[in-house]
Amino acid sequence: MMREPLLDRKSGAQQPSFPSFLTKYLYSGHFLARWGARMWEFSVGLYMISIWPDSLLLAAVYGVVESGSIFLLGSTIGEWVDKLSYVKVLQLWLMTQNFSFVVAGATVFGMLAYSDLKSTNPGLFIVLIVVTNLSGAMGMLSTLAGTILIEREWVVVMSEGQPPGLLTQMNSVIRRIDLICKLFAPVVSGFIISFISLKVSAMTLAILNATCVWLEYWFFMSVYKGIPALVERNLRRTLRPSPVDLLESSLIQNGDPESAESSHKQNFREKISKIPFVCAWKVYLEQEVVIPGVSLALLYFTVLSFGSLMTATLEWEGVPAFVIGIARGISATIGIAATLVYPVLQSRISTLRTGLWSCWSQWIFLLVCVGSIWVQNGLAAAYMLMGGVAASRLGLWMFDLAVIQQMQDEVPESDRCVVGGVQNSLQSFLDLMAYVMGIFISNPQDFWKLMLLSFLAVTLSAILYTSHVYRVRNHLIHFEKITQLGSWLMRRPSESCRS
Repeated sequence: MMREPLLDRKSGAQQPSFPSFLTKYLYSGHFLARWGARMWEFSVGLYMISIWPDSLLLAAVYGVVESGSIFLLGSTIGEWVDKLSYVKVLQLWLMTQNFSFVVAGATVFGMLAYSDLKSTNPGLFIVLIVVTNLSGAMGMLSTLAGTILIEREWVVVMSEGQPPGLLTQMNSVIRRIDLICKLFAPVVSGFIISFISLKVSAMTLAILNATCVWLEYWFFMSVYKGIPALVERNLRRTLRPSPVDLLESSLIQNGDPESAESSHKQNFREKISKIPFVCAWKVYLEQEVVIPGVSLALLYFTVLSFGSLMTATLEWEGVPAFVIGIARGISATIGIAATLVYPVLQSRISTLRTGLWSCWSQWIFLLVCVGSIWVQNGLAAAYMLMGGVAASRLGLWMFDLAVIQQMQDEVPESDRCVVGGVQNSLQSFLDLMAYVMGIFISNPQDFWKLMLLSFLAVTLSAILYTSHVYRVRNHLIHFEKITQLGSWLMRRPSESCRS
C-alpha cells in the first residue's frame, strides 16, 4: 500500500521536532555543493565548442564519458553509499567532487589560454582533453554519491516520526535549491563568459570549488551531529549486510552440494553475483516502482534541455551566451514554480496522479519545440525551442518529484541506496545514448533529428507511466465526476432563470 503523506492545509509548513537551524544547514550545504556542479554543467558545452568550433563532437564526447561513467558505476556508487558510514561518504563525496572540478577548470583554462595547442602540440592537447573529461566525470560521479546520501537517505530518515507532509516539503525544498542553482549559476557564468572571458569563467569555477569544500563539510557534519536519528541509523546500517550481500548469500545457499550439476550452477551463480552491478539491478527490478523509474529515466534520452548539446547548438545559431544563460534561468524559475505547485497538487490528488498530470503537461509544451523545426528563420526557431523547453520544465520537475517520492514511500529502507544508485545508472545510460546520437549526428544543422528522437522518448515515457497508473488504480479518469460536474453546470442556468 502506497504511503500518501498529506500536507496540513491549515497550518502550512510542517515543523519538525529537531531545531530548525539544522534544516537550514542541510539546505545551505546542498546549495553550495550543487552550485559548483551546475556551473560546470552549463559551461562545459560552451568551453568545448570554443575549443573546437563548428562541431558538437567534443561536447558529445564529454557527454558520453560523463554519462557512460555514471551508467557503469552508478549502481556501484549506490552500494558504496549503502555500505560506508555517513561521515566517510561525506568526506569522499565532498573532497572528490570539489577537487575534480578544480582540475577540470584548470585544464580548460590551459586549453583556452593556448588556443593554438591543437595544431602546435596535438599530443598535449589530447592529454588535456582526456584529463578534462575524466575530471568532469569524476566530479559528477561524486555528486551522484551526495545526491543518493542526501535525497534518498537523510531526507527520509529526518522525516520519520515527524509531522505528516514533512517529507513532501523537504523534497520540494531540496529540488527548489537545485533549480535555483540551475537558474543563477548559468546566468552568472553566461555574464562572465559574455562580458569578461571564457578563461576567467574557468578560473572562477576552480577557485570557487577549492574554497567552498570546507564550509560544505561543516554544514553537513553539523546536521549529522545535531539529529540523533541520523546517528542511530548510521550505526544500524553499518552493522547490517547490504541487500546485494544478502542476495549473494541466497544464491549460494540455493545450490545442492550433492549434485554435480547443482554445484556447477552454484559456482556459476557465485561468479555472476560477484559482478558489481548485476545484483544491484536484480534488487531494482524487484521493486514495485520499476515502471515509474523507467519512465523517469526515459526523459534523460533527450536533447530538449539546456544541456551541452542544445547549448552548443544555440551558440552555433548565433544566440549570445548571456541570452542562453537567461533562458536557462527562466527554465529553472519555472522548475522552481513546480516545486511550489507540487506539494499542493500532491496533497489533493495523490502522488501517483500528480505524476500522471505532470508527464502529459510536459509532453504538450514540447510540441512547441517540435513545431520550431518547420520555422524558416533560424533565430526565431531557436527562441521557440528555448521557450518550449523552458515551459515544459513545470511538468518535468513535478514528475521527477512524484517518482522520487513514490520510491521513498515504497522501496524498503535496506534497498533505498542501491535502488537510488541503479536509478541514476539507468538515467545516465539513456543520457549516454543521447550523447551517442550527438556523435553520429554532430552537424548542428541536423539538430532537428535529435529533437524528434527526444520527443518520441518523452511520448514513450508518458505512455509507460499511464499504463502503470491504470494497473494500480484500474482507471485513469473519474468519468462519474465529470458527469456530475456537467449536470451541475447544466442546472445552474435553469436555476438562474427561475430566480
